[in-house]
Amino acid sequence: MKQSLQLKLHQQLTLTPQLQQSIRLLQLSTLELSQEISQMLQDNPLLERLDGEDRFDGGASAATVDTQNQTGSEGDRETPQEEPRQERDDIYEEMAWGDRAVSGSGSGSNDDDDEHGFQQADTSQTGLHQHLADQLSLSPLSQRDRQLIALLIEALDDDGYLSTTLEELETLFPEEMELDPLELSTALKLLQSLDPTGVGARDLGECLWLQLKALPATTPNLEKAKVLVRDHLGLLADREYGKIKRLLDISDTEFTCLRHLVTSLNPRPGSAFTPLDTRYVAPDVFVKKVKGMWMVSLNAEAVPKLRINEMYAGILRGNKDGGSSLSVQLQEARWLIKNVQQRFETILKVSQAIVDRQRMFFEHGDVAMRPLTLKEIADTVELHESTISRVTTQKYMMTPRGLYEFKYFFGSSLATDEGGATSSTAIRALIKQFIEAENRTKPISDNTIAELLGKQGFVVARRTVAKYRELLNIPPANQRKSI
Repeated sequence: MKQSLQLKLHQQLTLTPQLQQSIRLLQLSTLELSQEISQMLQDNPLLERLDGEDRFDGGASAATVDTQNQTGSEGDRETPQEEPRQERDDIYEEMAWGDRAVSGSGSGSNDDDDEHGFQQADTSQTGLHQHLADQLSLSPLSQRDRQLIALLIEALDDDGYLSTTLEELETLFPEEMELDPLELSTALKLLQSLDPTGVGARDLGECLWLQLKALPATTPNLEKAKVLVRDHLGLLADREYGKIKRLLDISDTEFTCLRHLVTSLNPRPGSAFTPLDTRYVAPDVFVKKVKGMWMVSLNAEAVPKLRINEMYAGILRGNKDGGSSLSVQLQEARWLIKNVQQRFETILKVSQAIVDRQRMFFEHGDVAMRPLTLKEIADTVELHESTISRVTTQKYMMTPRGLYEFKYFFGSSLATDEGGATSSTAIRALIKQFIEAENRTKPISDNTIAELLGKQGFVVARRTVAKYRELLNIPPANQRKSI
């Protein structure tokens, strides 16, 4: 094979540093942008804030979001207690579905603070382990008992459960201690006598039983409630109400009172001592109705006010021979200011296009949401779909109906009898309305919901109804049944 040299001309798109920075800033959230700018302010002396602030702290228009309602904030941690904890949560959610209200603290705690004039301590500032250790230090126990209870305290999870068996804990002690299993069981009972009531339980049934045990003996249906949580908790979670009434030999009225008593207990006694990790979500834009038109405006507190440092820029202009590094930093500062301005202009343009498409949502709510794709917005604002995707990620708009992420307004379409299309968000809203209006003694099935939607002109299959119902975290009909 003969070797030869060939000359070819071709065009290739290269991302300049300025374009790369523009793309990176566009996909950042408001808080991430603030952190990026703060770092640039430290690295570049030619860049400064006009208002003298170093960061965006959310301001008066920021909305707080609890991480426990966020997806995956706690679930990514692999701990031995994660699986039983999830099982406890699932069981208790099934039990408390019909009540819609679960007490935040155990009913078995005899709180006499009001009687003695003391104020309730802020438990969120004290960890559960420290709270128990403080009580242990005041208890008249021997040194050996203190050591055993201290070990059990360290083995508790954040909810106050002892997920490790006593046999496994016994192996942690040296042989020279000559530990008797009865001693460890006694130490566990002493731990379970501490506040909060229910701490040290090994499962959900024991936790609820400890709280029932602490209630006054005059509490109605107390003994039958103990039997229920000890022997038939699974039946209560599966809503086998008829079987429970036969086993306990009680009437419908007695069972209703019994179930309310059990579901008023606290399934996670240690959760009150877990510090809350609160994060702030700052809206990028505000949506308001002005003279019959829905208008979008930028959140002024979220827009950083940047400028070139005049002193350094003047030095650079007066010294044309040197200062090459300052020239580069001056160019970088100009790029940043321009890219930040372009970022907010793009956000404003895209958000206004979204509001124009979804104006019926702002008028009538979720049921009026129309199907919308990234391509529609991209064609309207004459930008690429990838740019629209970056703009709508981690960007929020404050509306009269609440705080929404931009991506909330995008959704797939479902056909109607008249040949049109409706949004999947609107279908989910209708499903939620049907279930909220149902008779709890005879909840409607997915087939019935599909038929009701069909009468309103929406072609939705039963499996689609089931999928949307699961997305709304609504259990099936047999688990929604209540007496």
